[in-house]
Amino acid sequence: MNKETNRKTAKKKDSKFIKKIKQHMYKWHRVIGLITIVPVIFWTLSGLMHPFMAHFFKPEIAHEKLEQQHIDKNQLKYSIQEVLQKNELTQFKNFRIVSFNNVTYYQVKTILGELWYFDTATAKKLENGDQKYAEWLSRYFLEDQKSTVKKSEVVTEFTSQYKYVNRYLPVYKLTFDRTDGMEIYVETSSGKLATFNPNSRQAFIWFFDVFHNWSFIDAISNNSIRIITMIFLLSIIGFSALSGIVIYGLLWKQFKKTDNLQPKKGLRKYHRQIGIWVSLFTLTFAFSGGYHATTKWEPYTLSQMVYEPTFETKDIGVANNILNLDWSRFQNIGIITLNDSIYYRCQLTEKETGKFKKPKSDTNSKWGKKKESKSEVVYLNMATNTITPNLDLQYAEFLAYYFTDGAPKAACCEMTESSNDEPQPTLEDVKLLESKVLTDFESREYGFVNKRLPVTKLAYDTPEKTTYFIETATSRLAAVIKNSDKVEGYSFAFLHKFLFMDWAGKNIRDLTMVLAALIILVVSVLGFVLFLRK
Repeated sequence: MNKETNRKTAKKKDSKFIKKIKQHMYKWHRVIGLITIVPVIFWTLSGLMHPFMAHFFKPEIAHEKLEQQHIDKNQLKYSIQEVLQKNELTQFKNFRIVSFNNVTYYQVKTILGELWYFDTATAKKLENGDQKYAEWLSRYFLEDQKSTVKKSEVVTEFTSQYKYVNRYLPVYKLTFDRTDGMEIYVETSSGKLATFNPNSRQAFIWFFDVFHNWSFIDAISNNSIRIITMIFLLSIIGFSALSGIVIYGLLWKQFKKTDNLQPKKGLRKYHRQIGIWVSLFTLTFAFSGGYHATTKWEPYTLSQMVYEPTFETKDIGVANNILNLDWSRFQNIGIITLNDSIYYRCQLTEKETGKFKKPKSDTNSKWGKKKESKSEVVYLNMATNTITPNLDLQYAEFLAYYFTDGAPKAACCEMTESSNDEPQPTLEDVKLLESKVLTDFESREYGFVNKRLPVTKLAYDTPEKTTYFIETATSRLAAVIKNSDKVEGYSFAFLHKFLFMDWAGKNIRDLTMVLAALIILVVSVLGFVLFLRK
């Protein structure tokens, strides 16, 4: 009898203790929910807009890429040496060939970083050539030769409207006098479209920047305070979601009994019914968002990672217009230095292989977009005028070595280092696990957000399994991916952008994400309304 009595007493004591915990948990769940109602509304509203603007209502442009054209050898009446000598340029960074307004030019980068344009037929300099080329590119991408340019300016750092996700710097920003208020950003050094923003996208970028990235905190404090604030609130939201799962999932019977005694009606009833599902979605968004925010401490410096040695005009040997190569496939040219030798880096159209030629791409889309043709890269030794095989991979490896402080630094590059950066291990003695040229974006590791193509992928056997993506055409570091970056990237892709729904297609995936954010928003507002009523 005594044993049975003791068991009942222990059971009653346990019940009271557990009941007390449950009561406090429910109380704190409500308090946390009230604290985070405003940030949740901010994040869900702006999050709802993202798939709509990025996919469902994405603005279109006539041309997204500048098609590579064949350059006739006869167009190069003057060699680059003759042009530089005639214009008394004794030093330069690099050069390439551009064609616009029915004229072919040498685009020369000076030692001060300016881009000058010289007619290949007359060797004369084109005044304001870079601005004229920027306007020509903008009109080409827009397919608009009529609208006037309201404003043309050079952007040298990322802004609230031109975010770091666009990658390219410096760029020209041209504002056109059109009903859509089009602003277009172009990189003249490569002839690439950086981004384009009509009025609708400008408004969305502002809204998303203010309410999702909380840029208003930057305006009154700094980036560190913004990130700390976001992580703190996301942590509270995460705890709120966890307590919701405990209350509506693990302790559901307790609250179900209470509801039977005092039936809940209307908003309160539905708020509890879908609370468990909302908590799961909230957890995925809050965790991945907070994890992603931790990667934003350091400023974006990848745009400065470029190797640009200074070349002497007198050191250029063989003229570029008499090179020993297949001129019927010639597209462009540049110059590099490797192992104390100077090389011409030539881009040619890919050779036709097989018995039959590839048919021209069908123009099914609205703007007649074509699949971009692949190119072949060859290096010619300037001293011997002969092709050196497999040099593109060697050059990519040298650049990876250079960007990890393996090579001596001189006044030859735009690369800057933060005093907080940890020293990178040299790659000289590290095993290369994988090397390949990427001509298309890989959605997981090297996606569209990285912008630059083609790039050489170099995966090294470092403790972090570091992978470098090198754009040899511009001697730039396009991306560096470590194991920690992959984990964060997968977390953000799957839990924040719902890439686990890719099997159903982008439309269904984005719709699922919109519904999840909408449910969180609705339930949060319902909870707030319940509080106000009580």
